[in-house]
Amino acid sequence: MTPADHQDHPLPAGAAGPPKLNDYDSFAEAYTAENEDNLINGHYQRPAMLALAGDVAGRRILDAGCGSGPLFAALRDRGAQVSGFDASGGMLELARRRLGDDADLRVADLGSPLPYPDDTFDDVVAALVLHYLRDWGPALAELRRVLKPGGRLIASVDHPFAIHLMHRQAGREAQYPYFDTTNWVEEWTIRGHSAVMSLWHRPLHAMVEAFTSAGFRISVISEPEPDAAARDLFPDTIAAKPRFLSFLFFVLRADPPATDH
Repeated sequence: MTPADHQDHPLPAGAAGPPKLNDYDSFAEAYTAENEDNLINGHYQRPAMLALAGDVAGRRILDAGCGSGPLFAALRDRGAQVSGFDASGGMLELARRRLGDDADLRVADLGSPLPYPDDTFDDVVAALVLHYLRDWGPALAELRRVLKPGGRLIASVDHPFAIHLMHRQAGREAQYPYFDTTNWVEEWTIRGHSAVMSLWHRPLHAMVEAFTSAGFRISVISEPEPDAAARDLFPDTIAAKPRFLSFLFFVLRADPPATDH
């Protein structure tokens, strides 16, 4: 989950009291309304995830960090049997309104033990959730566990170069070097509601090492074009370019464990 734009306003030193981080409950309605059909999510990130998923009819899919359920709904409309979880009860309430009371939705934290048996899902989709985690190891291990052998993890994350560029343009390049895994805190303001978010940048090589260490084989790394049908909705500076860097997409295969011969 991510808003249309990062609002780059780090909290001032000496702010009263530690803020509650990544509190989607506090602005679930505003966030969902903003991201429902906006350019960066509705016409770039979500179509790219669906294109990478391809024909999902009859496949059992887990939506990890499903939020209010737009990707869940799109996959279900394409014939998949979908389950979803999120850490935010407020977002799941909105998902239930969208998807109906019979939708398999659960409160769970990515990185903690998940409430699903081993080898349950053909695919897992993880849209813009991994970059909230400092350590990808436990999360990827759990996603690998619930995937069937040969199953796919389809993931999108903040593009590491885009995040590095953001810091560089703000004069923080020395504080946030590209090749380090670093945390930054920023305030998002969406439709009059503000929330303090904590996110983690990691370079591409660190992402690859995390995926392969968890037993995944990288099948696709994608920097896709935005939805052609929405090209005229983009600002001129973006519409004139064939691609832009915002998110990075992966298709990973949960290969069966190697056996000794």
